[in-house]
Amino acid sequence: MDAPQSSTGASQTPPSRQSQKGLDIKPGKPYPRGATWDGIGVNFALHSAHAEKVELLLFNDAADAEPAATFVLPEQTGPMWHGYVVNLRPGQLYGYRVYGPYDPKNGHRFNPNKVLLDPYAKAIGRPLRWDDSLFGYDVDDEEEKDLSFSTTDSAPYAPLGAVIEETFAWGNDQRPKIPWEDTIIYETHVKGMTKQHPEVPESLRGTYLGLACEPVIEHLKKLGITTVQLLPVHAKLQDRFLLEKGLRNYWGYNTLAYFAPEPEYSSNGSITAVRDFKMMVRALHDAGLEVIIDVVYNHTCEGNQMGPTLSLRGIDNRTYYKLNPDDNRYYMDYTGTGNTLDPGDSYVLQMIMDSLRYWVTEMHVDGFRFDLASALARELYDVNMLGSFFKVVQQDPILSQVKLIAEPWDVGPGGYQVGSFPWQWAEWNGRYRDAIRRFWRGDRGLTGEVATRIAGSSDLYERSGRRPFASINFITAHDGFTLQDQVSYERKHNEENKEGNRDGHDHNYSVNCGVEGPTDNPQVIECRERRKRSLMATLMLSQGVPMILGGDELSHTRRGNNNPYCQDNEITWYNWDLDEREQKFLDFVRNLTQFRKEHPSFRRRHFLAPTNGEEGTGDVLWWHPDGREMTNDDWHDDGLRAFGYLLRGKGLEPDPQGRPRRDDSFLVLMNQGDDPVPIELPEETNELEDVGCEGWHVVPELAEERTGADPLEPGGVLTLRPQRLLALRAVPPSDEGE
Repeated sequence: MDAPQSSTGASQTPPSRQSQKGLDIKPGKPYPRGATWDGIGVNFALHSAHAEKVELLLFNDAADAEPAATFVLPEQTGPMWHGYVVNLRPGQLYGYRVYGPYDPKNGHRFNPNKVLLDPYAKAIGRPLRWDDSLFGYDVDDEEEKDLSFSTTDSAPYAPLGAVIEETFAWGNDQRPKIPWEDTIIYETHVKGMTKQHPEVPESLRGTYLGLACEPVIEHLKKLGITTVQLLPVHAKLQDRFLLEKGLRNYWGYNTLAYFAPEPEYSSNGSITAVRDFKMMVRALHDAGLEVIIDVVYNHTCEGNQMGPTLSLRGIDNRTYYKLNPDDNRYYMDYTGTGNTLDPGDSYVLQMIMDSLRYWVTEMHVDGFRFDLASALARELYDVNMLGSFFKVVQQDPILSQVKLIAEPWDVGPGGYQVGSFPWQWAEWNGRYRDAIRRFWRGDRGLTGEVATRIAGSSDLYERSGRRPFASINFITAHDGFTLQDQVSYERKHNEENKEGNRDGHDHNYSVNCGVEGPTDNPQVIECRERRKRSLMATLMLSQGVPMILGGDELSHTRRGNNNPYCQDNEITWYNWDLDEREQKFLDFVRNLTQFRKEHPSFRRRHFLAPTNGEEGTGDVLWWHPDGREMTNDDWHDDGLRAFGYLLRGKGLEPDPQGRPRRDDSFLVLMNQGDDPVPIELPEETNELEDVGCEGWHVVPELAEERTGADPLEPGGVLTLRPQRLLALRAVPPSDEGE
């Protein structure tokens, strides 16, 4: 096939620069893809179905503007281009030039003037430096725009891969394998958690090894965390428009390479990132903590047709991306970022699966949280949960055994898929988040919705045979307000993102207790602390898997910014210098997670069975303040501001090993209103055919002034304060006199 001329008339085939420098290239093998060192040399394999020629470029140093050696890959097996170079060693920097048609209207954007990063690069040997030469078109051509053709060489500026040594002294590293029902997730950022930690050595702050430091691990253990979920750690791109505004891509949802850990978090240069990441995982595993990573296989950092040509676009644009079928010049954008990867292509699907398996087998991670996971289910236009991606994951002997969490939506039509993912998957439950936020904000008419969410969202998951732990319950996440800001701001304050406060969600379902932002007013502060405790307690006492946003336990504020993706500074870095109020809240959260761990009633493996008064069976009885079971009319009473539920502790399902479990019975009461509500307590727990009840002890982890008080009388009245959640334990006869 003859390569078309660009719109500028420039030839798109520069002369080949063969210069071996004492090296020799052999045919090599088409698999594995990427650069693989075998102790003698390196095999290079690249997939491109539409390329006409592929050159391998070897660089001696990251500062070099030109490669030291250039080889044409000598073999093509199917769509795989490959070659083997003897005497190369780990640390070798490399890139590719790929030749083929430059025909954007038909989806082809080959330009061999652009040095391209291997999609399978295991390490970034040289980060990108922004320059106009990184674009496949002439950025100064206002008329033709991306239809024009750039003849400028990007070699001095393009990101380069690095060959790695994959062996690592894992020792007796073991996966913690925390059962889903016992899991407590902590979503955090590698840099943000440790950048200001006073007990982490300064040289390690903001790094993988910083997260592996003993003070950080000790904090996670005291907090009761079982599973650390890291915001994206795949190598990312720093957006040019952000850098020009003095901002940075902090979150990392802008993937450059799916196999390489982000080099910025390395302690000693970009190539050591692989070793540092493995050391971090090993340290967390030694402490019994799982590691889940947030992955972005829905789009890449190359953006829309006006984005740079850094990797996949120049290797085989038509294969890797979903193009608009009506005009292949443009991309289908189900992600809001300009492009969408095409997992419907078998080689793209293979790349995703190879990446996932690599992070499990070589990097030892315990699972994944998939960003905008609905995009992975799109085969043509519609979301298809029986699509190729989910079938391949289901049958994979490695990936089917790790934790899989979907963010079950994307920005395309029909993209909101909460409750629709296959049975092996857990999901971020956005309906839980919204219902609980609105309830504690004071919105009326939510009693039934909140009860359903607290009970594990059986309406979303039970019909498909899933369990309560399919629901990842959360109040806050990286995207949106922190918990402190959730009770301190009614409006977003994203001015520091320099987008005119237009970015970020407008519907936060938040409350400020009468003052927007910081205040010294003791009444406002007390109101906020009460609401924070109620929100966190609801999360920990709900069936399903709780996820805490890292920093919430420290009362971290982002100053009302609900979209701080570009704030790599004190807005997002955790503040470990706690005042008395913040320390008390940290202690509260620690006690709360410990309470959850001690009581299996709140982390059941099966959905709650409602009570049957005639048979005396069931797990839960929903309680009206008047001292009776809730009726159908009560669920539709918009004036009802308080209610509760009685959890039966007798006859819990056995644990996975078949061992019997038993717990106390608990009454959980919630008042979302602005006024105190008198609540008549059950006279005895045999409402559920349980053991007798001599009284009701306020659970000390949730108590305020009642700590150490005598049990409340069965049938007595408890006045529940505004915006307050309280739990009481049934006192059986054997506890009498305690």
